[in-house]
Amino acid sequence: MSTPRLFLDAPLEAGREIPLPPAQAHYLGSVMRRGAGDQVLAFNGADGEWLARIVALRKDRGSLVPDRRTRPQASCPDLRLLVAVLKREAMEWVVEKATELGVARIQPVLTRRSVVDRVNLARLTAIAREAAEQCERLDLPMLDEARPLHGVLDGWDGTPLLVAAERAGAPPLAAVLEGLQLPAAWLVGPEGGFDRAELDDLRRRAFVSPVGLGPRILRAETAAVAGLALLQARAGDWNQS
Repeated sequence: MSTPRLFLDAPLEAGREIPLPPAQAHYLGSVMRRGAGDQVLAFNGADGEWLARIVALRKDRGSLVPDRRTRPQASCPDLRLLVAVLKREAMEWVVEKATELGVARIQPVLTRRSVVDRVNLARLTAIAREAAEQCERLDLPMLDEARPLHGVLDGWDGTPLLVAAERAGAPPLAAVLEGLQLPAAWLVGPEGGFDRAELDDLRRRAFVSPVGLGPRILRAETAAVAGLALLQARAGDWNQS
């Protein structure tokens, strides 16, 4: 039986008892059928991963004690995703897959053709946490509130930003990735694509590189994952043993 992994928003150190949030206590007891004395793996994004013992567990209350660290904290590659706000299910799927792919930050953006104008940040954070627990990463991506695209670009720090630009005669993403090193960011537009004014604005910015993703028109969520996978394979941590 696999050992459950939990993200805890608390310092982790040997012998320090940590109360469990109600949702995690319920998950361990009612879903995973664990009890006092059973082991879990805990991480918090700062102190590495720890093997811990459940001290007490009853309905939606419980606590655990870390015993020993099993993995030191590893730095997350500075790979960022900017994605136009999508419909709920597609947005949740993108956040889950971006977390699995090791993205450090997810910035939802509002564009002229966006069909949604807000995100449920608490829901998306919960999805990212669950994905991190499942995929064995040691931290969570930072999730930002949705902001207008032009505002995000105006405050950008100069990190190379690759933009999925369909039907724009842009060079292939694989060609642009030659020699690229992180930090870098990947921007995907809305279901209807960027409008002409947005593309013109993007091209005027020195840190932006429009790129193509082949001869087929991809759904926004497909483009997000495809681009992130290529970035990780060429410039990210997929090359680490």
